[in-house]
Amino acid sequence: MILNKFGNVVEEEWMQTKEIRKNVDLDYYVIMPNHLHGIIIIEQSIDVGATWRVAPKEEDGAIQRIAPTKQTLIPNSLGSIIGQFKSSVTKRLREISGNSDLKIWQRNYYEHIIRNEIDLQNIRKYITLNPLKWEIDEYYKS
Repeated sequence: MILNKFGNVVEEEWMQTKEIRKNVDLDYYVIMPNHLHGIIIIEQSIDVGATWRVAPKEEDGAIQRIAPTKQTLIPNSLGSIIGQFKSSVTKRLREISGNSDLKIWQRNYYEHIIRNEIDLQNIRKYITLNPLKWEIDEYYKS
């Protein structure tokens, strides 16, 4: 893929992901015209399935263990990593475009935990070959 100025911003912010988080490394990735595929390696042992922490509700200084009311992202969870990446890209692209309402991302993201070497090789192959399928993508415009 040949990146335009928006794609270059996405790539710069993607690479920043590993610069600002010393426990994160990046593997294969490809930036497509309307999406991104990438492998994130989280080098410390965390519960990758846990993204949100529910804080207990406090009333009059006493913690009520029922009816939690506030959720916060767990630092270094996949959700916090992706959230920060998407937020940084959105901010920069809004500045470049002059459109403060510019919508960049879908609400969520697709994740897959890579559990073995075969899975890793298959995903790397999928990422590498993904640009070859762009012409059959429903959003492709010649």
